Amino acid sequence: MGSVISIQSHVVYGHAGNSSAVFPMQRMGLDVWPIHTVQFSNHTQYSEGWTGRSFEASDISDLVHGIDNIGKLKNCSALISGYLGSAEQCKAVADSVATMKKKNPEALYVCDPVMGDPDKGCIVADGVQESLIDKLMPMADVIVPNQFELTQFTGIEINSVEDAAHACEKALSMGPKAVLVKHLHSLSRESFTMMLATSRTCYVVQRPILEFDKQPVGVGDLITGVFCASVVNGVSPSSAFKHANDAVYGVLKLTEELGEWEIQTILAQHEFVEPTYDFPLLKVR
Repeated sequence: MGSVISIQSHVVYGHAGNSSAVFPMQRMGLDVWPIHTVQFSNHTQYSEGWTGRSFEASDISDLVHGIDNIGKLKNCSALISGYLGSAEQCKAVADSVATMKKKNPEALYVCDPVMGDPDKGCIVADGVQESLIDKLMPMADVIVPNQFELTQFTGIEINSVEDAAHACEKALSMGPKAVLVKHLHSLSRESFTMMLATSRTCYVVQRPILEFDKQPVGVGDLITGVFCASVVNGVSPSSAFKHANDAVYGVLKLTEELGEWEIQTILAQHEFVEPTYDFPLLKVR
């Protein structure tokens, strides 16, 4: 059984951060070890607000040290980082990745570089974006940015598939071995577009855009978790990419049908094992 450390935000109600990613990975057969960077009552897009607090960077380091102390870090197959609340937390993640790779050089670091999106703008503390760009993304095996985050990393504006492929190619030259762009918002108004690039190939996949009164939160965390779980389970990157797209669309489709905006992770859990929908990959190069 593969094991994954997941260092992300957590909400008590709903599904975002670890509460979006952990259960799907468990449902796919992984032993998941969650570490929370913040714990809030609910995600931050509720107009009523939220309660909770951020954790210290030392909490991340202490917990990883504790896992190492009982001799289990060598069994870790991957580490995911998502929302990080401070530059100090970014450093703690970098140190944790280095420690993990000393104990298991084959372990993967999957970085979801949460900086913001074109609608919400930058949603992270001072120093986080710089730490992601300068340290965490270059040291990652896999990065899972949205279009905004990929542009911040590479400096390349994206208005076409060719631009996106070029940005991914540059990103690969900066350290990562694979780039999964979880949303290319400028490429189509009719379809939701994602891209996967490795040194060998590049694919896009598109699925219908679903209509919600309020946009669901935690979808990117879900994409990262499902993709990572597939790769840890031995699936090729391209097949993991397709599985993540198909499974996440199935979850969102059920969410839409129920008139909800909190993603229906539990009710749609069958999607993580056997997706209902089947969207073809299109090879770019």
